[in-house]
Amino acid sequence: MDLKELKEILQILEEKEITEFELEEEGMKLRIRKAGPSPSNHIAPPGALSPAIPTVPHSAVPAPRASAPSAPEPPAPEAEAGLTVVKSPIVGTFYRTPDPNAPPFVNVGDRIRVGQVLCIIEAMKLMNEIEAEVAGEIVRIHHESGQPVQYGEPLFTIRP
Repeated sequence: MDLKELKEILQILEEKEITEFELEEEGMKLRIRKAGPSPSNHIAPPGALSPAIPTVPHSAVPAPRASAPSAPEPPAPEAEAGLTVVKSPIVGTFYRTPDPNAPPFVNVGDRIRVGQVLCIIEAMKLMNEIEAEVAGEIVRIHHESGQPVQYGEPLFTIRP
């Protein structure tokens, strides 16, 4: 790994607000941990990650999509009703449970508190816990486990 690749990794981690990153490659192990608490991104408990983390070539990193000019979208009905929409902070795979045999973190109708884990989004073999930023009731879960999610996509609708 050269300095350019390391700088690219650091830039991606900063942009995505990832607090911890680990890479193991041909006898080299790189672990980066950002100081200070960040409630939205954590590593999953041991056993939830694969033992080997494959290298992702730079060309495999998704490039930002160019958006075609269009009319402004009307606000979502959830926003109009005073509901809070939790959006995906990263691109990855959505999981409602910490492992396949566990119950979901939350279900529709559940009362939640600030800091409660709502789901996990896996990105580049890192498990990122998504936590509630508001207390309230889960009104809608927008995805099923195993579905891919994009940056900014709604994950949950919460009635504060």
